[in-house]
Amino acid sequence: MASAALPLLVSDSGLSKYLDEIRKFPMLEPQEEYMLAKRWREHGDRDAAHRLVTSHLRLVAKIAMGYRGYGLPIGEVVSEGNVGLMQAVKRFEPDKGFRLATYAMWWIRASIQEYILRSWSLVKMGTTANQKKLFFNLRKAKSQISALEDGDLKPDQVKQIATKLGVGEQDVIDMNRRLGGDASLNAPLREDEGSSEWQDWLVDDSDSQESRLAENEELDNRRKALSGALTVLNDRERRIFEARRLADDPLTLEELSSEFGVSRERVRQIEVRAFEKVQDAVRKNVAQIEARA
Repeated sequence: MASAALPLLVSDSGLSKYLDEIRKFPMLEPQEEYMLAKRWREHGDRDAAHRLVTSHLRLVAKIAMGYRGYGLPIGEVVSEGNVGLMQAVKRFEPDKGFRLATYAMWWIRASIQEYILRSWSLVKMGTTANQKKLFFNLRKAKSQISALEDGDLKPDQVKQIATKLGVGEQDVIDMNRRLGGDASLNAPLREDEGSSEWQDWLVDDSDSQESRLAENEELDNRRKALSGALTVLNDRERRIFEARRLADDPLTLEELSSEFGVSRERVRQIEVRAFEKVQDAVRKNVAQIEARA
């Protein structure tokens, strides 16, 4: 998105230098921010997007500092926050009437939290809203009731925390044990000599080989169906459909409008019509493939 590279925070030791660099980018007045956001949203102006991003790097750094207690490199936390900021700029609608910072802070936090959940433990910490709430609030809740010792929480402590955070008591127990850190699967269940290891008691909950084979065949059929369906489009329809629906970094209506010399609305109409044609063709192709199977 940005027209120039952003400052990089390579290591924790470079934090002061990084903060000095991002302070050089000026803050934006409300009207200036509005006009830049309009230029980016309506005309794809990358310089405008770059100014919107750089003027909010201090916001990212401030939010990122709040997550230093998880033991992850602050440079990576800031980097993930910057990704969230760029996503916010990309989706920001200035006509809604609020400032970019108000909107962006949610994207920044979400990006940082997702990174922490992916990286903090070898085991994925949680994917539901309650699990994420527990992960990021359990330590604070424990400190508020002076439950600072290691090991399992007492029943009354579990109940207090579950009530305060609005989650189940078993969820509190499970997350507290996970936050104790990763343990080796080769660790013995008991200290007795010859005791079984934890891995001996693990249950494989993954799909069977037959289920995975069936899923792969279905996915392969759908890929073949999509590939065949694209042949119903003419060159312009296919270019617009692939650029808007299949690309990792979809082009804007404005970019395709300039490429084909038509209005943005006309590009949108072609995209919708192409999508409908592909949908119909995919259904027919899937039915034919499955009938032959």
